[in-house]
Amino acid sequence: MQYLFSVIHDQTDLATPEEMAAIDTFNEGLRDDGHWVFAGGLATPDSATVIDNRGPETVVTDGPFLESKEFLAGFWIIEAADLDVALRLATAGSKACNRKIEVRPFL
Repeated sequence: MQYLFSVIHDQTDLATPEEMAAIDTFNEGLRDDGHWVFAGGLATPDSATVIDNRGPETVVTDGPFLESKEFLAGFWIIEAADLDVALRLATAGSKACNRKIEVRPFL
C-alpha cells in the first residue's frame, strides 16, 4: 500500500546541512528497504499560485490557498505493507527532517 508523508513546517528557513544529511540517509534507507516511491521538497507558500476554475471564469491568485502558520514543506510517497510500517517510517522521517509528518494512505 502507498502512503503520503506530508512534511509540515512553521518556519521560512530551509533545512540545515545537518538535517539535509539526515534526510539523505533516511532516503537511502527507504530505497534500500524497498519503500521508496517518490519525494520532494517544496518552495515556501509565498511562491504558490492558486487556480480556481470551478465557476464561469478562471480565477488565478498569487500566494497560498490559505493563510496558516504551518505549511506543506515537502513530501514522501512510500510503499509499506501496512499502517504500522508506515507509522514507523514516518517516525524516522520526522526525526530525520526535524519536522512534523502527516501520514495518509492513498485510496
